[in-house]
Amino acid sequence: MTVLVTGVAGFIGFHTAQALLARGETVIGIDNVNDYYDPQLKRDRLDQLGGDFIFDYCDFSDFAALTKVLRGHSFDRIVHLGAQAGVGHSLKDPHSYVRSNLAGHLNLLEIARQTEGLRHMVYASSSSVYGASTKLPFSVDDRADHPVSLYAATKRADELMSESYAHLFAIPLTGLRFFTVYGPWGRPDMAIWRFTERILKDLPIELYNGGRMRRDFTYIDDIVGGVLLALDCPHGVEHRVYNLGNSRSEDLAHLVELIEAATGNAAIRELLPMQPGDVRETYADIAATTAALGFVPTTSIETGIPKFVDWFRNYTGL
Repeated sequence: MTVLVTGVAGFIGFHTAQALLARGETVIGIDNVNDYYDPQLKRDRLDQLGGDFIFDYCDFSDFAALTKVLRGHSFDRIVHLGAQAGVGHSLKDPHSYVRSNLAGHLNLLEIARQTEGLRHMVYASSSSVYGASTKLPFSVDDRADHPVSLYAATKRADELMSESYAHLFAIPLTGLRFFTVYGPWGRPDMAIWRFTERILKDLPIELYNGGRMRRDFTYIDDIVGGVLLALDCPHGVEHRVYNLGNSRSEDLAHLVELIEAATGNAAIRELLPMQPGDVRETYADIAATTAALGFVPTTSIETGIPKFVDWFRNYTGL
């Protein structure tokens, strides 16, 4: 039983591969280990993966390179988690999102189409597809055709491409809309990492929209549990999309207070206007996910934030 995991050196990809290996699966992992953030963190994640783990450097937006790397490997499922992440970065380098999130996703759909006996492909979408919707919580039944960032537009396009491939080629496909994932081995460009680092260094933290922001923060263990539930539940030759969130919208001020308590340091707050492409609030309706997959998140931010801060201090030495 072998699973192909893309973006395996990334935050969610690493944890997913670790969970698959722990339950006795063989994992073929690919990643280009790019410098969007410090590649050393990505290499350190890879160093944690042992057992039946096969790794290849590969930029999956290059279809020739992808097919060459996968030649000779057999797998019956795909977990496609590789992508160019980040809302703000899409304003600076839009072409990287077209390469990775559009061409790259199409390439994985083609691999799925060409892989005989493929049982299921699960891929990462994002809560960003809901745009600036004021209807809360966000439901998969809501329209998602007003993205407010290029990143969100590419993720919605991935869902639409997947819908067409499932219809045309009878491929079982499942998209997962992740809501603000955090936890050990997380990403340095995410707010929780940045806030923790700057609070420990007695540097100001930037709070956009004057700090009047709310997010559905979802702990990594809950996300990985949802990914595995989805992977283990192919639903015939069709395409489905689910929310993976904690189903609680938390005030940003409360998050900062939890980091202050976990670090023992007081935050220096710098209040700024809203960033282009950002949204004020996210909140996941997971009723459909729970009904179909049995997904029930268990980690509150009161539990998860101290776990992240403990890991962060051990990893960075701060």
